[in-house]
Amino acid sequence: MRTLALTMAALLGCSVPAAAADSKPGNPDEIKVNDLRDPEVRKYKAIVAGLDAFDQYHAMAPRVAAVRFRIEPRGAAGQAALPMARLGGNDGFSLALPVSADGMFTVPRSQAALDAKAELVLNQKRRDYKVTPTVRSPGLPDNVRRLGDLRLECRVHVAIAKEEIPLWIVLTANTVLRTRDWCGFTVDRNKVGFTFRHGGNVNGAVLVDGNRSANLETDGRGFRVPIGDKRWSDDALIELDLAEASALTGTDAETPRTGP
Repeated sequence: MRTLALTMAALLGCSVPAAAADSKPGNPDEIKVNDLRDPEVRKYKAIVAGLDAFDQYHAMAPRVAAVRFRIEPRGAAGQAALPMARLGGNDGFSLALPVSADGMFTVPRSQAALDAKAELVLNQKRRDYKVTPTVRSPGLPDNVRRLGDLRLECRVHVAIAKEEIPLWIVLTANTVLRTRDWCGFTVDRNKVGFTFRHGGNVNGAVLVDGNRSANLETDGRGFRVPIGDKRWSDDALIELDLAEASALTGTDAETPRTGP
């Protein structure tokens, strides 16, 4: 598993936790979707690749009208008081992107932006802030995520990353994984998962699909989900036990009902 973990870290540019790198017996491999080292989603053509992936796999999250992007601080950087974003390109091209108070915005399709070889421009230092795609069905509590949303979010993120990294890395990854669908990749569906970050501290997570449920591993800031495991439907929900919340959905600290 050490080989797989380090290979995925090198090919996807994602961080692998010390436990996986140490190759202790039984430690699962993981891919941290939010840690892909693309350069702040700055090229507009890369963003368009993400929009294309959203359209292609929209059936995974049919209630989501559009993929949104979030400006997030890196490390010790504080949250920007007035986050701003725009597309800037050749010949003075500039297109403002309205940003909400929580750092969220959408990016439209624009042939003019493509022709101008536009890039995403923030009013913050690139080293201090990152931009990540977000797919979230409406009406869900803050401590609940939908599996289909995460599957689609992963595909948007990977599509953007593939446009930002060299082609030879993409081709090598396709060969190693034996698939072009990096988000659907799995060697052992009980051991390979994708880690998603959450804004709050995650004390625990439970994957619920109908009358089945399973505990998910967490690391304090995120939770690992077997998004490539088709035994779980797109409508399955991940219930997060957050530091800010005292209960989930009436099943706080409940032992999972059954295994998958």
